[in-house]
Amino acid sequence: MKPVKSPRKPPRQKTGTEKAASRTHGKRTPYEEALKERTPGDTRLLNERAIIAALEEGGAIAKRLDTYELRQSQLGLMRLVIRGFNYDAFVAAEAGTGVGKSFAYLLPALSHVLLNNERIVISTATITLQEQLYEKDIPLVLSALGVDIKVALMKGRGNYLCLRRFDETAREQSFFTDPEYEALQAMSAWIDTTHTGARSDISFPLPDSLWSRVACEADLCMGARCHERERCFFQALRAQAATAPVLVVNHHLLFADASARRDGAGYDGMVVLPLYHRVIIDEAHTVEEAATSFFSEQFSRFSIYRQTARLFRRQRGSLRGLLVLILPALHAKDLLDKIESVNQKIRDSADALDKATLELCKREGVFRLTPDSDKDIRATLVPFIEDLRSRLQTYTALIKSMLDTNTENEENVIVWEIKSIRKRLEFIAQLCRVFIEYKQHPDKVLWLERHNSSGDPWVSFTSTPLNVSLVLKEAIFNPNKTVVCVSATLTVNDTFDYWASRCGLALVDERLVLYDQFPSPFPYATSVLLAIPTDAPLPLSDAPYRDFVNKAVGSLAARAGGSALILFTSYSALESAYNASKALLEKQGIRCLKQGDDDRSRLLKTFLTEETSVLFATDSFWEGIDAPGDTLRLVILCRLPFRTPNEPVFAARCEDLERRGGNSFMELSVPESVMKFKQGFGRLMRRSSDRGVVVVLDARVIRKLYGKVFLSSLPETKVCFAELRTIADKIERFLE
Repeated sequence: MKPVKSPRKPPRQKTGTEKAASRTHGKRTPYEEALKERTPGDTRLLNERAIIAALEEGGAIAKRLDTYELRQSQLGLMRLVIRGFNYDAFVAAEAGTGVGKSFAYLLPALSHVLLNNERIVISTATITLQEQLYEKDIPLVLSALGVDIKVALMKGRGNYLCLRRFDETAREQSFFTDPEYEALQAMSAWIDTTHTGARSDISFPLPDSLWSRVACEADLCMGARCHERERCFFQALRAQAATAPVLVVNHHLLFADASARRDGAGYDGMVVLPLYHRVIIDEAHTVEEAATSFFSEQFSRFSIYRQTARLFRRQRGSLRGLLVLILPALHAKDLLDKIESVNQKIRDSADALDKATLELCKREGVFRLTPDSDKDIRATLVPFIEDLRSRLQTYTALIKSMLDTNTENEENVIVWEIKSIRKRLEFIAQLCRVFIEYKQHPDKVLWLERHNSSGDPWVSFTSTPLNVSLVLKEAIFNPNKTVVCVSATLTVNDTFDYWASRCGLALVDERLVLYDQFPSPFPYATSVLLAIPTDAPLPLSDAPYRDFVNKAVGSLAARAGGSALILFTSYSALESAYNASKALLEKQGIRCLKQGDDDRSRLLKTFLTEETSVLFATDSFWEGIDAPGDTLRLVILCRLPFRTPNEPVFAARCEDLERRGGNSFMELSVPESVMKFKQGFGRLMRRSSDRGVVVVLDARVIRKLYGKVFLSSLPETKVCFAELRTIADKIERFLE
């Protein structure tokens, strides 16, 4: 194979919004002159009249839009956000589909930056929205207002290439698979042209196994000691962000910065992000889930394999790894046999732990550590996880001893990375101890999950915080002057109580909190039909209900002529309905698409391109799909999206609520399901001209008392609660 050379060409200079000057110090624009009318106190207050005028008919923004219609709900949301900035308040706003929430918060936010030169962080749940804000919405607003503000788009470190790690990886290319080698060659050429180093800029196939070896990682970063510091993509991004008054980030990055500051990093400079005191959280309905994911800790035998293999491995008859490279410099070649022995014992111990705990997960696929299962935990888990912990401690102590007695190599790149990997193994050992002493950690949910990917089944070990609301209060709300939370789904039965209690806002004392709802301007009452079959069996016994769903899905999608999104709560139900409906639909020329058959983005692209296609999907497709026009005219929600009782974190939170005297079903299960239900319903209407039908095949909505909570949380629509046959006829007439 032809050797892959590490490129030495420096990255290109950044362009576009990223390169814009922070502010010009010349003559003020008419918009800036209007803004400065109200300037009492230390903070200059926003001029509501001037900002609202920009988005009214004939205003600076309205003139720039291809299609413009005055939306009173958008102006109302903008007034609320302005109050949030002017009164140093927290804002929670539910803005229905079509309100135009991005412009409603961008105009006040950018105006505040102009007046006060104070940094604002805008956080989103998805890269798609991050990029839309950065590449489209923010430049449009700035251009329309005739002002210039520097904006930085920031993703987590793992999204950027580390040039030092690429160099090291390229030297080991003879051990790559063919796809990895081909990708490495392509990356070598790509580095010469990219100005971001971001994985999202890569257009060629890139195996995850290769990216994990070349990506930037916080604990592997040498900072000022790195010989590639001057060319580092991530350091260039940090430098650019340090002078940008507007940062567009994701929730994970926001939590990383906020939690580091809360834990002692301080509030007077750059940590993960530069210092800020004003935050806008878009897609705020995902805050609890995102925080739960961020604050969870996990390991598996594969994560142990990866770390130990980086230190030492035998590959194709040769000794490889960082320890093999550094031992001669440490004058410790005689330790090779001992290292190989300990290394192998750790792998053997991880294998034994995996095998033992697969039995614990056998019945339901998950196993949560609770006092009720103490006997199984002591007999099946503790001996094996204690053995793994002991061997990890032996290994890390050996590595530490080797490095501590040879301090002259401290600046060595390899030594630096060995120390980082040692810390990772020490962390896994500490996490093992938490599992062993699980009764001493009532604030954590400790659980195992069986996975069937990557050949043989394996188990992941996860520690998740029982409650993230207090952490979010202390890390996000308390330190900031203004936090604006917006989403299309924040209320249940017209109250913010559930969301506010889960994300920590309800715990805030002695601060002004502004809540309000802004209904969608779309004509749901005339353009949407909500249908629920009265002859549907309750989903209490699987067979009759599944047979009904399989029949209903095919017949309804056929009568609609395709253009349907069918949402399930389990993949097995999806498979069953897909197999039962495919022949009928394809006979009518309707293409059937199924989640799992292709990459999510390609699947969505096909669905959006082929107007009569039908997409069978689950979980992640309940939100984030934007399919306007005739591409989507029918949404079928097969089952209310309640979590399954065996989900360990959810079960633990339900039990905790019951212990405190609450009703876990009405206070947790129903509200959470309603939030997701609203997201699924919201897939249908994406433009005011859209027209279509939402069918709910779960009759609990009309037969159970709590069903009223689901229905009252939706906008007013036409309704048809009748037998399936009648609904099918009604759908056909309605869509015609």
